[in-house]
Amino acid sequence: MSVQRKEDTFLEDRKHLEKLSDQEIHDRFWALTDEIIAPLIDLAKKNTTPSVERSVLLRLGFSSIEAKALVEKVMDYGLMPKGAGHVVYVASKENNVSIKEAGFGLIEGKYWDSVTKYFKEGK
Repeated sequence: MSVQRKEDTFLEDRKHLEKLSDQEIHDRFWALTDEIIAPLIDLAKKNTTPSVERSVLLRLGFSSIEAKALVEKVMDYGLMPKGAGHVVYVASKENNVSIKEAGFGLIEGKYWDSVTKYFKEGK
């Protein structure tokens, strides 16, 4: 594409913006940006991955080995959509134990009855 051709395209493409003020262009830019980003934000809110869940558990103080074991258990129980950190939190609250105790208990197979019951009740 030659320089002349590129300028012609630019002039043609910006015709619909010529009558807009700087503020209107600014507003249009952010409106279009919001429109483009909205599906990505929705996707991120509704979906997770084992990697994301392990990352959450690492921030809760679990080691990578513990986080991996917890995420595998969470997937085995079909609770990934709830979030592994949320599962550990619920185990902690429902059983009156610390977050760490809840996580270690879940790895050992404890607390799953209370956690699955909690989520089945739609809490």
